Amino acid sequence: MSNGSTLPPHRRLRGTLLVIAAAVVVGLGGWLVWRSSGDGGGPPRAGQPAPSRSAENSHGPAGKDSGRGSHGHGSGGDSGKGGPHGSLKGKVVVIDPGHNPHNRDHGQEIARQVDIGNDRKECDTTGTSTNDGYAEASFTLDVARRARTLLQDAGAEVVFTQNGDRPYGPCVDERAAIGNKAHADAALSLHADGSGAGDRGFHVILPARVTDGPADTAAIVAPSKQLGKRLAGRFRAATGSAPSNYIGRGTGLDVRSDLGGLNLSTVPKVFIECGNMRDPKDAAQLTDPRWRQKAARGITEGITDFLTH
Repeated sequence: MSNGSTLPPHRRLRGTLLVIAAAVVVGLGGWLVWRSSGDGGGPPRAGQPAPSRSAENSHGPAGKDSGRGSHGHGSGGDSGKGGPHGSLKGKVVVIDPGHNPHNRDHGQEIARQVDIGNDRKECDTTGTSTNDGYAEASFTLDVARRARTLLQDAGAEVVFTQNGDRPYGPCVDERAAIGNKAHADAALSLHADGSGAGDRGFHVILPARVTDGPADTAAIVAPSKQLGKRLAGRFRAATGSAPSNYIGRGTGLDVRSDLGGLNLSTVPKVFIECGNMRDPKDAAQLTDPRWRQKAARGITEGITDFLTH
């Protein structure tokens, strides 16, 4: 070679291999030190599960309705992770999906009159629907299941009054009793309205003061009003929907004394009418899974605001 080397070819090859092996050992040692420091960054490798949020946030005891979206219909483009003000651990939320998809097959049973304190009313009704036939009962179950998942992610125990698993109902007095028995920190009845075309927007119904027969709302009027205000504000922000243009004079709030689910409640409770199913523009939102996920997020955030302030 021109450099004047006098080593035979096979000895030069052996030396080269020793140098390469030493470099590999040094490089491997540095990589192991880097990995042990925990600064590897990036997502977990295949076969190495990511940390789970659900394991630490699942608080539903055996026998409770603690499914996490098992009946859901997709989440749209909004992940809606948890609530805005920390954990709801230790809180009980009752969600009352209005009506029941099977009520239409049990007209006689749901027509039965029940005592709501200051009056007697039907056990339940079929609810309304869009002009294209999307039922209010289907809407309320879908949004309720979405909200349940978000509330459970925030640590709450969620109890349903019905999950489409009953032949009809329950009756309005039983719906209230379920929230009372659960000692709910907050209860919400989910609905959509059936007003005329041109009537648009959402509104939240608050309990009036009723002290008659089995009804006594004196203790829940004030906290329910706070729940309703928080809910209306967060629902509007999350969905972009305006307050009702036909009920509540632009406040998005209405007070009623003729609803058994409110009259018979002993825990803070409100109703929400998420929109008007008979108006084409509102119906386009109510039938959109992405909008329903926003509605669930607004509901979750409103309840969370109430329970954490």
